[in-house]
Amino acid sequence: MKRADFLKVFGSALALPAALPLFGRGAKGARHQRGAASGGSNCTLVPSETAGPFPLDLEENAFFFRQEIAEGVPGVAMRQRIRIIGAGNCEPMPNVRVNVWHCDRDGGYSGYGSLDGLTHCRGYQFTDANGECEFVTIVPGWYPGRVTHMHFQVFVSSQYSVVSQYTWPHAALVEAVEANFPLYPAGPDPLSPEQDGGFSDGYDLQLADFEWDEAAGEYVSFYEATVEGNGTNGVGYLERQTAQVMDLGQNFPNPVVGRTEIPLTLHRGAEVKWSLWSVQGRCVHRADAGQLPAGDHRFAVDFGMLGLAPASYVYQVEVVSEGQRYTSVRRLTSR
Repeated sequence: MKRADFLKVFGSALALPAALPLFGRGAKGARHQRGAASGGSNCTLVPSETAGPFPLDLEENAFFFRQEIAEGVPGVAMRQRIRIIGAGNCEPMPNVRVNVWHCDRDGGYSGYGSLDGLTHCRGYQFTDANGECEFVTIVPGWYPGRVTHMHFQVFVSSQYSVVSQYTWPHAALVEAVEANFPLYPAGPDPLSPEQDGGFSDGYDLQLADFEWDEAAGEYVSFYEATVEGNGTNGVGYLERQTAQVMDLGQNFPNPVVGRTEIPLTLHRGAEVKWSLWSVQGRCVHRADAGQLPAGDHRFAVDFGMLGLAPASYVYQVEVVSEGQRYTSVRRLTSR
């Protein structure tokens, strides 16, 4: 299966300049900074926001399934971790899709205005068993009227998603930019979150941690958001249709040490293919299981035999039954 067919609903990939990151270094000896909310949602629903004027339609393009989203634009390196919690039972939500997008150091959004056709600082991931996913990017810049912020969208199911945004401790952002002034010619953000209309109703639930990691040479941010649900995938129309044909289970054991199995239950006979993808969006293995009867099936994955390094991966099963195609996705972690 081609990359452009991944998750079946996506279109062809956009052409991108193949550039290496030009990340700057953080302030030497900078103190670790934590937001007042410590990146925690306290199992309280995150305020819903409009998508704003710069979202693009990431789900129509499989190219955006990636972890490194900066594409080499200049700025201070930042690793953004996001955790999604279900409000119904305060448990992590695995295998939900998280879209993120933010402006570059100059306050511009790829895909708009002079940056039309570009795609940097955008991407999506699937959460792991702990409800977490991660993006590698830069500390964003700012533009008039808005503090430095990041947008995100959580797809709980095919029929329900939540859109919101978050920011970071203002003093920590100012310190990061001032310590790397050549990379941010516009200087530090002149506004505080209290002065930003986008957070006029408060931002206690929209404040991420922000720390300098001296060893890694990057800032590390953690943000936790609570959305409607019960710590599992929501069920919408497409999910109900797929459930009539198959049930894709979570691999066991997970996390994986060397070898694991992917469980699949077919409710009727079907042609089955499965594939394994890196979180950078590269297909690392695919297999055609052929025509299988109704019943329980297991696909063995031996990471040693496949020559795959310990990391996070996404597996997808494709089923064709009675002329219709169905897909289901899960995420696993290999150690």
